[in-house]
Amino acid sequence: MLRRKERLPEWLLSLSSEEAPRASEEGQHPELRRMKASMVLSLIGYLVVPSDTAVLGRCVVAKKLHEGGLSDFEGYSLENWVCLAYFESKFNPMAVYENSRSDFIGYGLFQIRNHDWCDHGRNRCHMSCSALLNPDLKRTIECAKIIVKGKRGMGAWPSWTLNCQHSDTLARWLDGCKL
Repeated sequence: MLRRKERLPEWLLSLSSEEAPRASEEGQHPELRRMKASMVLSLIGYLVVPSDTAVLGRCVVAKKLHEGGLSDFEGYSLENWVCLAYFESKFNPMAVYENSRSDFIGYGLFQIRNHDWCDHGRNRCHMSCSALLNPDLKRTIECAKIIVKGKRGMGAWPSWTLNCQHSDTLARWLDGCKL
């Protein structure tokens, strides 16, 4: 068996569940030290984000959509596009949502549906569905322009109709953004 002073630091030994509760040299109960260590490890876990996570900030999305030519495209303001991006994917360009009730899969920032727009269906955008999952948004914007030129316009997205179309607070989507 290891002797404490020779091999392992005191704080590490105090985390052992085999050790009987007793006061440490610093006056803290070992259980309190375990709780502190557990809390620190939990915080570290929250701070470590997988590298494939690509949720973008609201202003980053606005800037990319503006640079991609969506400001007033087909008469729809940039605010409408940012609102749509939020309600479709919460600004996650890597989002994939499978809707088993309606039998479709939505891809990317605007949750573009596979049945009509990408290579798992009619492919009206002439691209693979995976191309819609790129944080640079170029292919997503390209496909969104094709969709909005259709007879339904932005009404092709039910979430836009429900949350953005008649909103009197659209201006808030660009608050504080430098385009």
